[in-house]
Amino acid sequence: MIEVSQLTRVFRTYKKRPGFWGGVRGLFKRDFEETAAAKDISFTIAEGEFVGFLGPNGAGKTTTLKMLAGLIYPTSGTARVAGYDPTKRENAYRRLFALVLGQKNQLWWDLPAIESFHLLRAIYSIPAAEFKATLDELVTLLDVEKKLNVMVRELSLGERMKMELIAALLHRPRVLFLDEPTIGLDVVSQKNVRQFLREYNRKHRVTILLTSHYMADIKELCERVIVIHKGSKIYDGALDRLEAGSGSRKKIITFLPGDGAFPETWRSHLGESKRDAETGKFIVRVPAENLIAVSQEILSTGPVADITIEDIPLEDVIAELFQSR
Repeated sequence: MIEVSQLTRVFRTYKKRPGFWGGVRGLFKRDFEETAAAKDISFTIAEGEFVGFLGPNGAGKTTTLKMLAGLIYPTSGTARVAGYDPTKRENAYRRLFALVLGQKNQLWWDLPAIESFHLLRAIYSIPAAEFKATLDELVTLLDVEKKLNVMVRELSLGERMKMELIAALLHRPRVLFLDEPTIGLDVVSQKNVRQFLREYNRKHRVTILLTSHYMADIKELCERVIVIHKGSKIYDGALDRLEAGSGSRKKIITFLPGDGAFPETWRSHLGESKRDAETGKFIVRVPAENLIAVSQEILSTGPVADITIEDIPLEDVIAELFQSR
């Protein structure tokens, strides 16, 4: 469904010198700086896949999505979505995909959402019966029937995001690009949006490329992730394999009792240890094969109020991946 080969986008920016005379000198001689927002990115996504697109701020995620949507022209490389070249911006292609930017609005701010939906129906020439069936399905899935006639500016952030998703899906696109769709939402709203996206992808086999800084979004929705850093792809594969790439390590957290009997300078010889000065907790990263030995070492050293053992969070795994690059 999506084929990207050596996709590159370089931005050329003017470096203004400070002060008034710096501005005057800039009229006659300008210094420019080139930044590669995306650099030789290649990947393929099959129809119906739900893929996470990860990277730190400024890594090039949104730039890549905009190139796939035809909003930005690549400096070099090629991309094809369902056989179409996004740079040509053909009408048939624009009816095939939808782009949702979590920090941008596509609905009319001073009108009820239903008015924007009717406008989109006219833009995409959606038959009345198909429009009603699609709208009813989306409204039911997102539970926003009572909010359709409320001014968009009076909706909560979560309700507005749901309306944005409805607007993007009214013409039943085959490809959906989502850029931070849960940004700023509370826990309940995030859960509702994730549940909707999972159900919609399962039911309609829509190909979805999702960027998010919330690892809960990625873990609950995506089996495959693409990770980019400084414009370049550094990982493409199963999410489980990325987590396993942490070396099968575990994190042991121990809570110390108040009597101070446990040595404050304690360190394990089988893992990386550190003590949190504020909470008094010891945190140990240890290979899975040494898990039992380290646990016994902790319990035999002194009294422990509580001990928990858990996998290293996905956020830490990805952060380590960035740092290693």
